[in-house]
Amino acid sequence: MKLLTISVPAYNESEVLPHLYDRIKEVMATVSDRYDYELLFINDGSSDNSVQIMKELRAKDPRVSYVDLARNYGKEVAMAAGFDYAKGDAMVTMDADLQHPPELIPEMLLLWEQGYEDVYAKRKIREGETWLKKYTSKKYYQLLQKMSKTPVLPDAGDFRLLDRRCIDALKKLRETQRYSKGLYSWMGFKKVEIEFDAAPRLAGETKWNYGSLFNLALEGMTSFTTTPLKISSILGFIVSIAAFVYMIYIFIATLVTGNAVAGFPTLLIVILFLGGIQLISIGIIGEYLGRIFNEVKGRPLYFVEEYNDEREPIK
Repeated sequence: MKLLTISVPAYNESEVLPHLYDRIKEVMATVSDRYDYELLFINDGSSDNSVQIMKELRAKDPRVSYVDLARNYGKEVAMAAGFDYAKGDAMVTMDADLQHPPELIPEMLLLWEQGYEDVYAKRKIREGETWLKKYTSKKYYQLLQKMSKTPVLPDAGDFRLLDRRCIDALKKLRETQRYSKGLYSWMGFKKVEIEFDAAPRLAGETKWNYGSLFNLALEGMTSFTTTPLKISSILGFIVSIAAFVYMIYIFIATLVTGNAVAGFPTLLIVILFLGGIQLISIGIIGEYLGRIFNEVKGRPLYFVEEYNDEREPIK
């Protein structure tokens, strides 16, 4: 039988983990004649007793594994740890809050058996989300699609099945500023879409606020497109031409009217406008420079405190 790894990054999800384990166990029992499975939890530095629950689940079921990261590195890095430690011929990544229904896994497996290497689940209904979040998400993906040469699929998140070839490819991508949605598209391979209704989280509170979502959106913009830099250059060029034309106008007006004073309000507006454009451009350049700064350090993505009851040595 083939082995399926189900990778679940978790941060302060102690209320949900037992329910998630039960749901996955029931679902995998329906395909037990063809598949064995490994339920791989990635504890992303939880401050509650999530890791203790993972250990208890492993004590009663050897199919449960866990990786306890040394601190909270963020979901993107926790997912990368899942790629590193997955043993399966294929791998399903999903959230711990049960908004990703485990009941979709058998359908994913059927598509994988047909030769698809990246089976991604696309949300139809986004329950529990405000209209503002839905609207901004839609507009963000539309903007990213126009700006990036790499197609990033809207509403296709981290709930997907990946073939071993995809897992091995993702393990080679070690950038510290990670945007997995873009990496899935960038690596290619044979993809297929299935749809699902995203349910509200079973318990606990979402770890995503507008600040963290903005940072994630910024990662997507700067990781997969240099368009902001081009916009900055074009805007600077346009402003320079406008300033030159305005200079000629002032010069001609002075010759005709003899009034050499252009007016303080006009001068102040022009200075503030040009200063604002310069600061925006410097900020955009700074975002890219900061990412270069982080990448050239060559630090590991993460350190592991413990893996399956054994303290993990630093390699």
